[in-house]
Amino acid sequence: MEELMAGLYLEEFVVGQVIKHSLTKSVTESDNMLFSTMTLNPQPLHIDFDFAAKSEWGKPLVNSLFTLGLMIGISVHDTTLGTTIGNLGMTDTAFPNPVFHGDTIRVETEIVAVRESKSKPDRGIVTFEHRAFNQNGILVAQCTRQAMMLKKAA
Repeated sequence: MEELMAGLYLEEFVVGQVIKHSLTKSVTESDNMLFSTMTLNPQPLHIDFDFAAKSEWGKPLVNSLFTLGLMIGISVHDTTLGTTIGNLGMTDTAFPNPVFHGDTIRVETEIVAVRESKSKPDRGIVTFEHRAFNQNGILVAQCTRQAMMLKKAA
């Protein structure tokens, strides 16, 4: 018996489709501190409240790589859970506005391109554009990502 996964198969993606993910997350100080220290990032804008208070932001910024990972992670259940073979790359990543402790992040994903593999008949490539917004609807991150996706079993 084949196990069903929440992710979509190659044939289920439609160019122009926008998926508004229902999962959201409020970013905590602990999220930011743990991620920054786990990745050995000593940037005081992320981990030093006194330093950050004297910056133009007036408070710590959430590590942008955490924001990137959160944005893509939120998309997984609705797009690639159990149906992806792997990420191929990420381009055009931007953080147009900062994320702060307490911000609640929501994400939408647009399907930009879908194509079958030229060398392997059981898979193809999907290009996603992920966009993350804070609780005020302000764009805080975006990224174009390509993933190798499984086709439905024949």
